[in-house]
Amino acid sequence: MRNPFRSILFWLPRGLGLLFAAFISLFALDVFGAGYGVWGTVAALLVHLIPTAAILLALAIGWRWAWAGAILFAALGAAYIIVAWGAFPWVTYLIVSGPSFLIGALFLVDWLGRGEPEADARRRE
Repeated sequence: MRNPFRSILFWLPRGLGLLFAAFISLFALDVFGAGYGVWGTVAALLVHLIPTAAILLALAIGWRWAWAGAILFAALGAAYIIVAWGAFPWVTYLIVSGPSFLIGALFLVDWLGRGEPEADARRRE
């Protein structure tokens, strides 16, 4: 029987990653009230969804390789702080980068909780 804690540890960063992508996507909705034409709205929407695409790409990679997910989500959190530094109050960095760092830490704990990756690969063969 599989350990339920390991199952939770596997699914928690992946589920939170999906929720985080949905949360970040909400910020793209402001283009609909900006008064652009149809093609301008489509272009602005695509530009505003680039962070969501980056999160989903990191999640897809982290889904297979938890260690890579840990690195990528930590890098996304750091990248946001570096790019937007000084433009917002500190709580904004906490709200936007905090979940990214948390998800990265959960991917790291998931990876470390599995034991030695090479040993797991040999057991599967």
